[in-house]
Amino acid sequence: MALRMPGRYLVLGSLLLLTVAGCSSGGTDASGDRGGDELTVWLAVDAKESWPKLVASANSRFEKEHPGVEVDVQYQQWTTKNQKLDAVLAGRNVPDVVEMGNSETTNYIVNDTFAPLDPKDFEHSGEWLPALADACRHDGRTYCVPYYAGARVGVYRTDYFQQAGITRAPRTYPELIAGLDRLKEKFGPEDPGFSAFYIPGRYWSAAMAFVKDAGGEMAVEKDGRWYGALSSPKSVAGLTVWKKLLDDYYVGDRAKDNGDQPAVVGQGKVGVFYGNTWEAQAATDPRSGGDPGLKEKFATFAFPGPSGKPLPPFLGGSTLAVPAKSANKDLATDWIRVFTDEKSQRQLIAANTLPNNTPQLTEVAADGVNGPAAQAATRGWVTPLAPGWTSVEKSNILPEMLERIATGKASVQDATREADRRIDAVINER
Repeated sequence: MALRMPGRYLVLGSLLLLTVAGCSSGGTDASGDRGGDELTVWLAVDAKESWPKLVASANSRFEKEHPGVEVDVQYQQWTTKNQKLDAVLAGRNVPDVVEMGNSETTNYIVNDTFAPLDPKDFEHSGEWLPALADACRHDGRTYCVPYYAGARVGVYRTDYFQQAGITRAPRTYPELIAGLDRLKEKFGPEDPGFSAFYIPGRYWSAAMAFVKDAGGEMAVEKDGRWYGALSSPKSVAGLTVWKKLLDDYYVGDRAKDNGDQPAVVGQGKVGVFYGNTWEAQAATDPRSGGDPGLKEKFATFAFPGPSGKPLPPFLGGSTLAVPAKSANKDLATDWIRVFTDEKSQRQLIAANTLPNNTPQLTEVAADGVNGPAAQAATRGWVTPLAPGWTSVEKSNILPEMLERIATGKASVQDATREADRRIDAVINER
C-alpha cells in the first residue's frame, strides 16, 4: 500500500510538512498530449512536495543519457490517481511510468496491466525490502520496481518521560508496559482525558502489527485460493494483546481511526503513540491542528513487540511500473533504473524517507528521527497479495471488526470469525 494509507498516512504527512520549494524539470500537474520524443511519468504528489531535487536530478541524468528525449512528470493525487489510470488505460494514450502503492499492485498485475521487467536492470534488486519486492512479483515474474518505504515506530513525549522518571525509551515489551504504567500513574489522575498510549479502535495497521508479531496473518493462500485467517489462534492471540493495551492505556473514542492522530497528539494529552515519524512534526504544526509549543518535545523508538523482537510495522511504500500499452517500454525501464538507483535512494534518505533496499538502511542515521524506522523496517509487512484485497479494504472489514472488539460489542473470537467470512466472500475477486 502506498504511503496513503501507504499507509494514506505518510502521504498525508507529506502534505502537512513544510513544502519544499521547486519542482522537477518538465513537471506538470495536468495531463497533456504527448510528443514523439517525450516520456510521460506519473508520480504521486509526494515527490513534488518532499523530494523535488531528486526528480530534477534523475530527469537530468536520464536526458543526458538519452539526448532528445524529454521527461514529462505529471503529479497525481492519491485519491484520484487510480481512477484516472483506469480511464486512460481504456485507450492508447497511456503514461509510460506510473507510481503505485505497494498494496495496489496485485489487482493490476493479475489483470495484465503492467509489462514484465527484468530485475537485473536495477540496482540492489536482490536486496529490495521484501514487503515492497513481493508486491511486484507474480508467478515468478517481476512487474514493478520498489521506489521508497515508510515504517511506523513509537513516538513519545520526552518531557513527559522525564517528569514520570522514565530515563530512556523502552527497548523491550516489559519496559514499554512499565513506562506506560508510570505515565498513567503520573498524568492520569490529574487529567482523565490523558492516554498513556494513544491507539484508537479502528487503527487497523497498528492492530495488525500485533497479529503479525504473534505469528498470525490476515489471510492465507491455499491451493490457489485465499482465505481469511484472522480467527486463527495466533491472530486471536495478537489481537487479544492489542485489546489489553487499548483497555489499559487508551482514553478516547474507540470507534474512530487514526486519521487525525497529529491533531490529537498536539493537544498534549498523549504520552506515547504508534505512527509515522512525520506525525511527530505534524503534531507541532498548526495547519494540522498541532501545537508549535511542542517542538523538540518528541522522540522516536523502535516499538518493541511482545515476541521480544521489534513490532513488525506495516511497510507503506510505493513502486514504479510500466503499463503494458506504453509505446516506450525500454525508455521507461531506463528512467526507472535511474530514478531508483543508489544515488537516487541516497537523496530519498536525505529527505527522511526509507530506501527501497536493505543495504542502504544502514545509511539512515541511527540517532536521527528515521533511525528507529530503519531498524523496524527489517520486519516490515504488506497486506495480503491477493487479487481481491482491494475489495477487502473498500469494504472496511478490518476497521469494522476492530471497532466491534474495541467497543465490546463482540469478543475477539466472534469478531474475527465474522471478518473471515466477509473476507472469504471478496478476496479472490479479480
